[in-house]
Amino acid sequence: MLLREKTAIITGCNRGIGKAILEVFAEQGADIIACTRQESEHFSNLISDLAARTGVAITPVYFDLRDMEQVKAGIKTITSLKRQVHVLVNNAGIASGSLFQMTPIEELKRVFETNFFSTLMFTQAISRFMSRFKTGSIINIASVAGLLGDSGTTSYGASKAALMLATKTMATELGNVNIRVNAVAPSVTLTAMFDQMDERSRNRLIQASALKRPAEPVEVARVALFLASDLSTFVTGQVLRVDGGLTI
Repeated sequence: MLLREKTAIITGCNRGIGKAILEVFAEQGADIIACTRQESEHFSNLISDLAARTGVAITPVYFDLRDMEQVKAGIKTITSLKRQVHVLVNNAGIASGSLFQMTPIEELKRVFETNFFSTLMFTQAISRFMSRFKTGSIINIASVAGLLGDSGTTSYGASKAALMLATKTMATELGNVNIRVNAVAPSVTLTAMFDQMDERSRNRLIQASALKRPAEPVEVARVALFLASDLSTFVTGQVLRVDGGLTI
């Protein structure tokens, strides 16, 4: 029960890696503020069943990171709960792939709006709230796409690269209030994004890894658990690659 008596905010937790983080954190005793884009019967049933099974409190908050006004409303809802936030996991994001010369600038702006600008605005507000208690852990879910420079990843990769640089800067600035900030950079993972990837590029990454397989979402979630827990109290400003031993 590594997260007992802690409250965690998780964005984009209705599927994929975010859903795995939601489940792992609940199983480890965290109360959760579960943020997704919109309410659905599937998600309501998911968190209801998970809360009943684990005995933790799961509070849904709905907002779309592509809409700044919705983000502000989400922040207001969370702070009105008047609960200490120990962990923030910025998982929500969107994917995009196209060759550099074929990528419209509007597409770059769209991806950065969600993966970087709105995420940073949300983190600014939540980190101010966390600073009152002089403790906390912020975990940004990035991607090896932000490190490799693979063909077709200009918009998505650049947005994740920017997030990883911001992670290090935030760690430097927030260390004085004992808030740790780290990033997790997965490689190919068995989520909906797996099916969106170009098959040849996907297979090249898998074959270039030591383990020769994609990650399961729970394997990424367990790294987030480590960073959220007191097992990592002297780890900050790091980008932890979860890539199966990628050699490129």
